[in-house]
Amino acid sequence: LGHHASVILSRVALQGSRRLLTRGFASTGIPTPLESFHKSLGGKMVEFAGYSLPVLYEKDNGGVMAEHHQTRERAGIFDVSHMGQIKWHGDGCADFIEKCVVGDVKGLKPGTGLLTLITTAEGTIIDDCIVSKAKEGYIYMVVNGACKHKDMAHFKEQLEKHGNPSDVCMDYMEETLALVAIQGPAAAAATQAIVPPSVDISKVDFMQGFDTTLAGVEGCRLTRCGYTGEDGFELSIPSESAEKVVRALLSQPDVDVCGLGARDSLRLEAGLCLYGNDIDDTTNPIEGVLGWTMGGKGSRRRVEQGCLGMENFLKEDGGLKKVARKRVGIAGMKAPARQHTELYDASGENKIGEVTSGTFSPTLKKPIAMGYVETAHAKVGTDIMVNIRGKMQPAKVEKMPFVETHYYRA
Repeated sequence: LGHHASVILSRVALQGSRRLLTRGFASTGIPTPLESFHKSLGGKMVEFAGYSLPVLYEKDNGGVMAEHHQTRERAGIFDVSHMGQIKWHGDGCADFIEKCVVGDVKGLKPGTGLLTLITTAEGTIIDDCIVSKAKEGYIYMVVNGACKHKDMAHFKEQLEKHGNPSDVCMDYMEETLALVAIQGPAAAAATQAIVPPSVDISKVDFMQGFDTTLAGVEGCRLTRCGYTGEDGFELSIPSESAEKVVRALLSQPDVDVCGLGARDSLRLEAGLCLYGNDIDDTTNPIEGVLGWTMGGKGSRRRVEQGCLGMENFLKEDGGLKKVARKRVGIAGMKAPARQHTELYDASGENKIGEVTSGTFSPTLKKPIAMGYVETAHAKVGTDIMVNIRGKMQPAKVEKMPFVETHYYRA
């Protein structure tokens, strides 16, 4: 691509990110422990989930498009300190958490984790989160920044309903811990350089984690996971030492900082949901095509159930109840289709759904989107029409992820 084309594509991707990142906020966000660090590198700060975070970096090799490619081809560092980090203590933790989330928490081996969903009594999604059974004897949970206070209020309500069991303690880490993600093909080598010599990153599997020292900083936690579809790690770091660890990573080859604009286009290419766009408290796990978070047919969680609201989307035998709409990938249109863009059947006569997320894919160099359509139109390859600014454009339901993922298996 020539410079002019690259500038246009960057603007297209950034426009969608700006709409996403500034929606619903009018005041200055809460600074993360890396605020001054971001500004020193040209971070363009916006408010997201109530926090001040960089949407991109105004510097050489900066911008949404460049940062997106940096992550796909090398490694990008993202500040995700707005996320909520919770440590659960007590013998009754796993039992209680399973009353709130759909995943098999009790079945986790020490040092492993999973993506799961917090549900309402009606069976809709309060939030998606990562739950890990730490070898150190606690359960570590990471929830979305925009949802964390709502999530904790829900947990407290459920604790009260179950008599405030003495063997369950929820410890919200508040602002004492920063959270940083390093993602991309060069992430493993960069991370290996800052862990103790006794740690062999090549033996750490996807969704495994442990407490460790990073760049000489004690009290950290490393988890092999992320939100880009690439191999990578999320690093929980004492807030006062976050910049030291990030600078140690930046000193490694092929590593640079990236903002939330690139994070959004990366996650959409990987077919990953953004809470508030693609799933929310009007969506159940089957509509969201997230039934896999409960395990397959015959799995313990689907058979035993026991999570709040499960009876609304599971049959008594654990089978999935039919739903009227499903989340799908969409591609083939000539222009990006943004959130709330209407979707029609192939005739263009009957509305069948709407887009929940859309952007121009920097990797594929074409528009992609995610949305909900009536179940009869959800099969991959189905022809549909997209109403973009009053003009119907042909498109197809496409399999997700749009871009091949590279989750690491040891």
